[in-house]
Amino acid sequence: MRGQLALRAATVASWASRRAGRGNGSMIGGLIALKIDPSLMTQLGRGKRTVLVTGTNGKSTTTRMTAAALQTLGGADRRGLSSVATQADGANMDAGIVAALTAHRSAPLAAIEVDELHLPHVADALNPSVVVLLNLSRDQLDRVGEINMIERRLREGMARHPAAVLIANCDDVLVTSIAYDHPNVVWVSAGSGWSVDATSCPRSGEPIVWEGEHWYSTGADFQRPVPQWRVGEHTLSGPDGLEIPLALALPGRANRGNAAQAVAAAVALGADPAAAAAAAGTVREIAGRYRTVEVDGRRTRMLLAKNPAGWQEALSMIDPAATGLVIAVNGQVPDGEDLSWLWDVRFEHFEGTQVVAAGERATDLAVRLTYAGVEHITVADPLDAIASCPPGRVEVLANYTAFRDLNRDLETGAGA
Repeated sequence: MRGQLALRAATVASWASRRAGRGNGSMIGGLIALKIDPSLMTQLGRGKRTVLVTGTNGKSTTTRMTAAALQTLGGADRRGLSSVATQADGANMDAGIVAALTAHRSAPLAAIEVDELHLPHVADALNPSVVVLLNLSRDQLDRVGEINMIERRLREGMARHPAAVLIANCDDVLVTSIAYDHPNVVWVSAGSGWSVDATSCPRSGEPIVWEGEHWYSTGADFQRPVPQWRVGEHTLSGPDGLEIPLALALPGRANRGNAAQAVAAAVALGADPAAAAAAAGTVREIAGRYRTVEVDGRRTRMLLAKNPAGWQEALSMIDPAATGLVIAVNGQVPDGEDLSWLWDVRFEHFEGTQVVAAGERATDLAVRLTYAGVEHITVADPLDAIASCPPGRVEVLANYTAFRDLNRDLETGAGA
């Protein structure tokens, strides 16, 4: 009875939020529902085969790919409703998860994005069939916490779910440590472009030694496992000599690794590998990321980065033939107010491309670009920064709130 009351209250709150023009109302609905019945997440997840997706970077993309791959198992029901419950907006904490499950109560499958810090208790509530562990690296310390502490919490959390299949990236030292003792692991060589946070063994504290793609600890019986899945330039290799095409609409090697883990997760639930890979390849845009829009006559592509590892990967996706590159950085609470991480990112030289430092913390970014030897100008407003670039193709790389605010301005017509 309490669960039914919570769902009715959530419906009313969501409707009121939409009527007031305050978004789609899913978050406020989820928050109110959980206040009335804290056990609601468990109730909504009961009877579903659920995949949880977590990591520092790539959660939203991999969740979208996993949901697409899982659709090959069930398609849509007779009413045209999706067979997979998932978040459309990347809301990956309790209220957002409850909102997604509420919106797809009859779906037999779920692909749920989960914030790293929330994974243990969300797994306890939903008892997942599969957990995808993408990567683990330093995020904003003033908001998240120390990385080895997070690794230990996730390791303890996964130990409570020995029946769950862990799809783990064996190229990431910290992720490997989380899954290393688990009885049910599928190892994927998904790549790792960032190893700064794993120079020492998370189990012994001694150095990690890298020999090509292989790594091992000098202080414990801990080393890179042999992967069952491996991503290539155009193919995905799997167990028993399987090799299938992997053609993605999204750029970058990191997204190929994300797709590999999404396919492995779907296969663990019974999907055909080739069908799952083809479905993952149809994903083109995630909450505005990677989309291309016209801004002041300039063809503008939107990229998001939120921490050093994400920035490094996003910078590798920048088209060197672009006529302009706008880098927008804010320092609000969701971004982390401490921007010292800018000095951990290897900013490259972009000969022939006009670089513009933008955002609320444009001056901090400008100092970093100066020390990196990157010629640039400073235009704080991102829309004005785009307009300052020569006509042609402009790449925009922004952190969380800068990206959010720029998308809002574009949607309201400020950049028309």
